[in-house]
Amino acid sequence: MPIRKLTLLALFTTLSLAIYAVESAVPPLVPIPGIKLGLANIITLFLLHRASARDALIVLCCRILLSALLFGQVLSLVYSIAGGLLSLTVMAITGTLLHKKQMYLTGALGGLTHNLGQLLTAYIITATAGVFSYLPFLILSGVFTGLFTGLCAGFLNRYLSAHLPF
Repeated sequence: MPIRKLTLLALFTTLSLAIYAVESAVPPLVPIPGIKLGLANIITLFLLHRASARDALIVLCCRILLSALLFGQVLSLVYSIAGGLLSLTVMAITGTLLHKKQMYLTGALGGLTHNLGQLLTAYIITATAGVFSYLPFLILSGVFTGLFTGLCAGFLNRYLSAHLPF
């Protein structure tokens, strides 16, 4: 990997980790476990649009590992990896089908599948069907927060597109 690209991916990893840290310091918006804005996913969406799925995967995995080490617990790593990888896969497919247009729709599907991935992981870990009682709340929050992160990624793309090499 060229040094310039490695440096840019490290910069985006740092940026997404900083966004995650700030968001983690803010009290939850609603009293339902697992619901948050997911602002660090703006960087993932941006990289899917401007770079490649491989670059977005590298930054996503680095952010998840570093955030689990710095801010979370080992169990949060499992949930984050499950939701993040499922979300990234769906967003990459959606972005390809939509020809990298309509980032808000890609973000909404990413938010939805992120929450579904975490919910399925919770079911596998706990073997309790009661976790699915959160499903309606997680669907709504995933779609709305994903729409927001998709819109933010679209604005970021519009304003940074002339300044980046990819």
